[in-house]
Amino acid sequence: MLFLTRKEHFNAAHRLWNPGWSEQKNHAVFGKCANPNFHGHNFDLFVCVKGIPNPDTGCVMDLKVLKYIIREQVIDPLDHKNLNMDIPWLAHTIPSIEMVVLAIWNRLEDKLPPGVSLHKITLWETENNFVEYFGE
Repeated sequence: MLFLTRKEHFNAAHRLWNPGWSEQKNHAVFGKCANPNFHGHNFDLFVCVKGIPNPDTGCVMDLKVLKYIIREQVIDPLDHKNLNMDIPWLAHTIPSIEMVVLAIWNRLEDKLPPGVSLHKITLWETENNFVEYFGE
């Protein structure tokens, strides 16, 4: 089994806010991230797939295909968008990086070619904050 990773990048804004809480509690829990005017990040996304290399190509999968899938399913919909307001598949969630990575996994999981599966998705929000998800 080999693991192949593709890095992509997108910019997006969001606000961490629980509508069931008071303004005071939201600010106590989320701090600056509860700003009513939102705030933005330059996200780095790493999608790691796993599989056995095809003996005819020596590749787990065609990287052009992986790039296309990631861009169509994730980058194009999210880039330069407001995650709270513009993304139907993030509606009714608090768009923390944890929730965003779960949604990304769900969008990619069944789009890969036969014999290839997702192994891990890593989403960097800042140089100090990132989340990894292994589908569990």
